[in-house]
Amino acid sequence: MERTTLPPPAPPLADALVALRLWGEGDAAAIAAAFQDPEIHRFSWPRSEPYTLADAHRYLRECAVSRAAGRGLELAVTAAGGDGTPIGGVALYDVERDQDRASLGYWVAPAARGRGVATHAARLLARWAFAELGLARIELTCGPDNAASQAVAARCGFVREGLLRSHLRFKDGRRDTVVFGLLPHDLR
Repeated sequence: MERTTLPPPAPPLADALVALRLWGEGDAAAIAAAFQDPEIHRFSWPRSEPYTLADAHRYLRECAVSRAAGRGLELAVTAAGGDGTPIGGVALYDVERDQDRASLGYWVAPAARGRGVATHAARLLARWAFAELGLARIELTCGPDNAASQAVAARCGFVREGLLRSHLRFKDGRRDTVVFGLLPHDLR
């Protein structure tokens, strides 16, 4: 199947708590600053080295390539009605249109945690992906020790499906991965 650009949601996705938008080059510093947080670094950055501004710029270029190839849609999460400053990120990635499935991930900056930001952003993007892309399944993976991510998954309706042992290279070793699945009727 030919891959085509994934268009950003139109109108942009938002609710009373969060608004989602495409990342811009001006967001690199905010991304780099967020990834200095020990929790984000621990769970979302697979390398042991510190995350740098150059890594953020590389990520933004990869977002554009992924979207153009139809493989992903990475969005900044901002406060609804705010000034557009990123407080987190949410992504639909590994999009397989021929199989009607994709994966979803998220992170939230420390100052925005504990308010439901990740849950709201994940729900908005999942609802859009089911309705507009016709997906039949969305997967979510995280480390077995990432209790916060697993709680967000449960609040959204994801069902824990298993544990992949020694699943991927992470930091200086290998990491197990918990796998969750979400079908359209599961979404809360």
